[in-house]
Amino acid sequence: MEKLEKMLSSEISYSENDWQDEILQIILLLYPKYFLVFKEAPIKASYDKEKSIRDEKFIDILLVDSDGNIDLIEIKKPSDSSLMTKGQYRSNHIPLRELSGTVMQIEKYIYYLNRWGENGEEFLTNKYKAEIPEGFEISITNPKGFIIMGRENNLSIEQKKDFEVVKRKYKNVIDIISYDDLLNRLKFTIEQIKKN
Repeated sequence: MEKLEKMLSSEISYSENDWQDEILQIILLLYPKYFLVFKEAPIKASYDKEKSIRDEKFIDILLVDSDGNIDLIEIKKPSDSSLMTKGQYRSNHIPLRELSGTVMQIEKYIYYLNRWGENGEEFLTNKYKAEIPEGFEISITNPKGFIIMGRENNLSIEQKKDFEVVKRKYKNVIDIISYDDLLNRLKFTIEQIKKN
C-alpha cells in the first residue's frame, strides 16, 4: 500500500510495465477468488490461412480462479486526464478517448477469447502447464474484464457522478477501477485483515 501511494505521488516517473508489476503484487489480495495470475498472456485474435499469419494480442494480466475460469485486466498508467471531460456535452461529462478506447480494447479481447473457445482453453492450459496444478484446465466461460486506469482525486462531484454512470453501464462486462479506488480497496482490505 505504501509503495502504491509513493508511486501515485510521482506517477509520471513510472512506466506502464512498472504499474503492471505493482498491480500483480496486490491483485490476489483484493480478489481472493483468483489464485493464479499471468502477465502478458496471448490471445489468438485471428488467423489468415492464405498468408499463414496469426494475429496475436496480449492481455496485460490474465486471472484464473479455482475452477479454471479466466478474467482479464487491462492496466493503463494513472493520469488526471484520462477518465472524464472537464467540459460538458448536453449537461453531461463524457468519457475521454483513452477511457473509451480502453473499454473497446478489453471488449475486443473478451470477444476474441470467446471466439477462441475450446482451442484457446487447450492452448492456455498447455502454455501454463508448468505453473498450474496437474490435471487443472483453463476455461474460457464469458470472461469478465477489469480496467485499472486514471485518477479520481481531481474530478469534480459532477464528473464523479457521471464516471459512476459510465462504470455501471459496463458493469456486466467490465469493472473500471481508478487508481484512487484501487488504493481505497487496498486500505479497506488491510483494515479488515487487522480487525480479524
